[in-house]
Amino acid sequence: MADNNNNEDYILTIENLRRIYKDDDGADVEALEDVSLKVKRGEFISIIGASGCGKTTLLRSIAGLDKPDSGTIVMEDHPIKKPDPERGYVFQQGGLFNWLTVEQNIAYGLKTRRVYKQKKSEVAKYIELVGLNGFEDSYPYQISGGMAQRVAIARTLINEPKMLLLDEPMGALDSFTRADIQDKLLELHRLNGITMVLVTHDIDEAIYLSDRIVIMTPRPGKISNIIDVNIPHPRQRGEVEFLAMRRKLLQKFDLATAHPEPEYNI
Repeated sequence: MADNNNNEDYILTIENLRRIYKDDDGADVEALEDVSLKVKRGEFISIIGASGCGKTTLLRSIAGLDKPDSGTIVMEDHPIKKPDPERGYVFQQGGLFNWLTVEQNIAYGLKTRRVYKQKKSEVAKYIELVGLNGFEDSYPYQISGGMAQRVAIARTLINEPKMLLLDEPMGALDSFTRADIQDKLLELHRLNGITMVLVTHDIDEAIYLSDRIVIMTPRPGKISNIIDVNIPHPRQRGEVEFLAMRRKLLQKFDLATAHPEPEYNI
C-alpha cells in the first residue's frame, strides 16, 4: 500500500511491518502483517478496523512504544527505535496524573525535558489553546472527561511534536463531548499544521476529521484500502457528500471483514 510518488513531502514511511505476539498458551499471534504506509506532512490520517485488527499496535509502533518483528518505520529519514517527544501520544483515557492540577499536568513534559524554566510561560498559552482558562488549579477528578482529554492533548502539544498520535481519545466520551473534542482537534490541526494519526472505531468521526482513511483487515492486520476524503471543511454530517462517503467507506470496509452487515461503529 506504499505510495511511490516521490514528489510528496512524507513525514513518515512504514514498510513491510510485521508484529507477532505470544498468547497465554505460548502460541504465535500475528497482529500485523506486511503493513506499508506513507503519511504526508501536515496530513490528518484515521485508521479504522475491527477490534483486535492491530490498529493500536500500529500506532504504538509509530510512537516507538512497541517494537515490530520485521519491517521499518522511518520518520524524516530517521528509523524509529524508541519514544520521542517529536511524536506525541494521547491515550484513550488521557492518562493524567490525579495528584497534579491541570496546569501541572500540562507542564509535566516540560519538566521531564528540563526546559520548564525557559518555557513555563507557554503553559498558559496551551491552556488557552484548548479552552481551559479558569481551570488551571483544578484536579482531574474535578473536571469532565472531555476537559481531561483537552488537558492530555495540551500536555502533548506543549512539547511541540511534529506528529500527534491519538489512540481513540474520544472513545469513552458522550456524543456531545466527542463532537466538541473533534472540533478542537480540527482547530489545532488548522492552527499548527501538525501531522495527526488517529485510531478510531467511529466511521463518522473518521470522515469528519480525516484527509485519508486507512482500513485494516481483521487479524492479522493488513491495510485493505486507503480512502481519500475530498470533502471541504467545515463538514456537515448530514450533507450529501458526507453520506456518500459513509456508504463508500462501509462498502470498502465490508470487503475487509468476514461480516456481511455493515455497522456505523466498528
